[in-house]
Amino acid sequence: MSAATLNHDGAFAAARRRLRFGPLWLAAPGLAFLAIFFLFPVLRLLGLSVQDLETSAWTGDHYARIVATDVYFRVLMSTFRIAGLTALLSLLFGYPLAYWLAQLPERQRGLAILAVMVPFWTSYLVKTFAWMVILGRTGVINQILSGTGMSPLPLLHNEFGVMAGMVHAMLPLAVLTMLPVMTTLDRRLVQAAETLGAPPANAFWLVYFQLSLPGVAAAGLLTFISSLGFFIVPALLGGPQQTMLAQLIISQIQEMLNWAFAGALATFMLVAALVTCWVYDRLFGLSSLSGETSGRTGGGQGRLRGAGMSILSGLAKASTALGGPVGRLLGPTVMDRLLPLYSAAVIVFLVAPALVVVPIAFTTSPFLDFPPPGYGLEWFRVYFNSDLWVSATIRSFAVAFATAVLATLVAGLAALALARSSSRWRGAIFAFFLAPMIVPRIVIAVGLFYLFAQIGLVATDLGLIIGHTVLALPFAFVAISAVVKGHDWRLDQAAATLGANRFRTLMLVTVPLIRGGLVAAFLFAFITSFDELTVAIFVSGGVKTTLPKQMWDDMILQLNPTLAAVSVVVFAIVMALLLMAEWLRRPAR
Repeated sequence: MSAATLNHDGAFAAARRRLRFGPLWLAAPGLAFLAIFFLFPVLRLLGLSVQDLETSAWTGDHYARIVATDVYFRVLMSTFRIAGLTALLSLLFGYPLAYWLAQLPERQRGLAILAVMVPFWTSYLVKTFAWMVILGRTGVINQILSGTGMSPLPLLHNEFGVMAGMVHAMLPLAVLTMLPVMTTLDRRLVQAAETLGAPPANAFWLVYFQLSLPGVAAAGLLTFISSLGFFIVPALLGGPQQTMLAQLIISQIQEMLNWAFAGALATFMLVAALVTCWVYDRLFGLSSLSGETSGRTGGGQGRLRGAGMSILSGLAKASTALGGPVGRLLGPTVMDRLLPLYSAAVIVFLVAPALVVVPIAFTTSPFLDFPPPGYGLEWFRVYFNSDLWVSATIRSFAVAFATAVLATLVAGLAALALARSSSRWRGAIFAFFLAPMIVPRIVIAVGLFYLFAQIGLVATDLGLIIGHTVLALPFAFVAISAVVKGHDWRLDQAAATLGANRFRTLMLVTVPLIRGGLVAAFLFAFITSFDELTVAIFVSGGVKTTLPKQMWDDMILQLNPTLAAVSVVVFAIVMALLLMAEWLRRPAR
């Protein structure tokens, strides 16, 4: 054999080694799915924003129009301001609750977390409808004020209504994001700081709070990005001054069919989300969203760390100066009860709106009177006797089940691939699977609508399943990754040593041990699909109506007690799923 042949074979073998992905091939189905139904539609939409659809020439006129037109620029700034305020208030109100939950014994913490999970998984439409009942001119709050002789307050169709609804929607997400970080912190570090002479305020701000910052930053990232794409709350609880970017995008597509201008609006939203994500990644690393450590270091971080420590030192000094007089004024007993009382008040704030809807669903009045003048089942009969409502409910269940199965399967394979791989591509693939959670939903929905209109998937169940799976995949992926990360792979090796092939090892060893993550992923995906409205508005085509889409149409036209009955049905479904998840989780302990 010649030297040239040997060199050629050696080069070919080296090339094969470089291309060998090993376990990462398990992620190939998910990568292909996201490339076709996420990356391509989003990039195509962004391409439309710099294109003249009549001449196909490149142009920046759409962006110039946004900046030059006062109304569009004002909506752009209003969107960023409302999203920023929502994230800030969610962190401020949510941190003490997460701190209190982290201190509870495990059993009590589980019950308290359930009270946070219920509003977290309850449909945005149900929660928004509840706030319309509470804040309306004849709503619960104004009825109470009228009963005391006070004049009604304008609580709806203004910024107060929008902020109340959005903070209520985002607060559970902030708490549930911060809590896992807090529960892993060693509280003996705080005790050690106090033993060495640090005042309690210094020990909290400079030790505990500093260690919990990755969770705080992750909560801020997720709440800000989620708020950017909101349109349900501002459309139903706000007024013209609270119009947000997503509402403009919807009107440009549905009313004017102006794809290019909608793409330019979507680009502004996407850039804001990506910049926020980039800042978080530079500071903490995207992998920390699933509980992994990023290990990031650098001079820039050192300067930021120094500035942050100065701020925390100032907060510690202010807390010490203020805490002494307040503690003496209130006394130790009251001070010890402040945090539990505050946490109970926040939980009531989270749970009460959904509970207010329940009695209205059983009213005998055709109006949303509270308290109801009488009770009956009339509006449930209207719901169950309506072919439109029943077909929408059945379709939502079918689409959600198919979405949950597909998302869990694809995400499970990807999570196993990344857990077993040490490839340099691992970080990029992880970020790609998280991308649909980072890109605002309205951008994904419009991109999919443009793609599906070309391939005939608009107004089809398959189109809904694909769109919902794109949105559900990151949540399922994170849920499974968090469990797989702690899996003992030596058990799989032992099964292989005893003669089990890879499939039997997967089904009889790996899957039973990570069942908790699979159940959580399935439920996350199911609820994401069952509650999803953004994709349904575009892809359903007004024909394949889902339950959220039907609720949205009715809420836009006229509020009626039938919506309360539907809300109770949705709320009952969420509760049943939560109880089922708890029941399935117990044997795995």
